[in-house]
Amino acid sequence: MARYTGPVCRLCRTEQKKLFLKGDRCKSDKCPINKKRPAPGKDPKGRIGKRSDYGMQLREKQKLKRIYGMQEKQFAIFFDRALRMPGVTGENLFMLLERRLDNVVYRLRFAVSRTQARQIVLHGHVMVNGKVVNIPSYLVKPNEVIEIKEASKGLTVIKDALKEFGKAGVMPWLHLDPDAMKGTFLAIPRRSDITDLADIKEQMVVELYSK
Repeated sequence: MARYTGPVCRLCRTEQKKLFLKGDRCKSDKCPINKKRPAPGKDPKGRIGKRSDYGMQLREKQKLKRIYGMQEKQFAIFFDRALRMPGVTGENLFMLLERRLDNVVYRLRFAVSRTQARQIVLHGHVMVNGKVVNIPSYLVKPNEVIEIKEASKGLTVIKDALKEFGKAGVMPWLHLDPDAMKGTFLAIPRRSDITDLADIKEQMVVELYSK
C-alpha cells in the first residue's frame, strides 16, 4: 500500500477527530475540526447511524494507524508483535507504537508532527546513544538517549518545534534538555499514561484483527 500523499486535513475530517498531522495548524482556527466541517464525500450526514460493528472497529484502526503515520502492512506487523507479547494485546500495541523513534522524536518536541519527525529521522539528523539512526520504526529502549546530532542543531525547523516545550513540556516517561537538544526515554509508558489518546478504543482494533 502506497503512502497517502493527499490533503491530511481530509483524514481528520473523515475521522471527525483531530489527528494532529499538521502541527501548529491543528491548534489554530484554520483546523477544519475547529470549524466543524463535515466528513468528506457526498451526503456525510446520511451515513450517520448506519455503521456496523465492523465499520466502527475499522474506523478505530484507521484512526490509530493514521495518528502514528503508518501503512497497513507496517501496522499489521506491529499488531502481530503485540499479540505475541504477554499481557493485554491492545495495551501492548500502544507500548510498541510509543516506542517508535519517529514518535519519540515528536514527543520530545524535536518536530511539530509525527510526519515531520519521520523526515528528520530519515534524513539522519537524530542519534540514539551517540549513533545516527535513520530508521523511523526503530524501537527505543528505556534509558536510551535521543539527541539531535551536532551538525543539525542549527536547523530552524527543529528550533521552532522546540518552542512547544516551554508551553507544554514533554510526557512523563521522557526527559528533555532543550538547550542540548537531548532527551532520554525513561520508561515504556502504560496505556493509562497516554492521556492524549484516551478516547481511542484499542479493544475494537483487537476485535477487528481477531475476525
